[in-house]
Amino acid sequence: MHKTPVYVYLLAVLSMVFWGMSFIWSTIVFEYYDPIATIFLRLLLSSFILWVIAKLFIKKDKIRREHYKLFLLSSLLNPFFYFLGENFGLKLTSPTISAVIIATIPLFTPIAGILILNERLNRMNIMGMFVSFAGILLMLIKPDLSMAASPAGIAYLIFAIASAVSYSVVLKRLTTHYSAFTIIATQNFIGALYFLPLFLIFDFKTFITVVPDQRLIVSLVLLAFFASSLAFIFYTVTTKHLGISKTNIFSNLIPVFTAIASYILFKEHFDTRKIIGIALVLFGVVLSQYNRNSGVTGIYRFITVNRKKDL
Repeated sequence: MHKTPVYVYLLAVLSMVFWGMSFIWSTIVFEYYDPIATIFLRLLLSSFILWVIAKLFIKKDKIRREHYKLFLLSSLLNPFFYFLGENFGLKLTSPTISAVIIATIPLFTPIAGILILNERLNRMNIMGMFVSFAGILLMLIKPDLSMAASPAGIAYLIFAIASAVSYSVVLKRLTTHYSAFTIIATQNFIGALYFLPLFLIFDFKTFITVVPDQRLIVSLVLLAFFASSLAFIFYTVTTKHLGISKTNIFSNLIPVFTAIASYILFKEHFDTRKIIGIALVLFGVVLSQYNRNSGVTGIYRFITVNRKKDL
């Protein structure tokens, strides 16, 4: 029986730590820059990092002309639309609430799979959806029925989820032709180009007035290098060894790491209602992934790989 190397599990956990910390690092950068400037700089730095990695270690696939439109569309959905929703949602809520809501993306991708690709769900998957929805409602609605988070922030996060679900459908057509590294590097670069006009129009005047300090620079570099570059590479390696279903279970750790870091760094308050809500959401996501065949439901926000040549 083939035994999976220990380092594979280490890479899986590290990728989730980096993605979980991305909510923390973004929150820190928001103290200096608005979301659009933050995203643009993050993608620009990540594109440069991935370009260097490609030059030194990895052979990048050549993009076929017939796939130009697919790359433009996929990059519009993610990172452009997705990061707009996630970052503005994060700015208006808290790192933990944002991470937990974003963690429900696997609950919505089956809907796209059913409608577009005729995929099927079992009873456990459906039960997982209801359990997670109950957890979200418990976190967002106080006992007096008032909202525990900004409605506008929640709306932005829902927009991010919708973008990720749509992206997963387009992405499936690309993964059969290109390696994960090629897709990530290309989409980050196109995404930076998409954000450039918005950055120049809305954030440039504010951007040039900010004097970067060590805290800002470190947070931006951590976002670009670990969250937007290294985490995806680690996740790709993990997927090759463990498969889609097992690797996706690790993604449930993301809001856990975010919550721990938010408590330590920002002193975020966690009452019993929020803790139970987080537990329900994570448990529901695990149930929703139970015994599901790979497809659009397995790739949602993360890029999975079906080609042996990848990494």
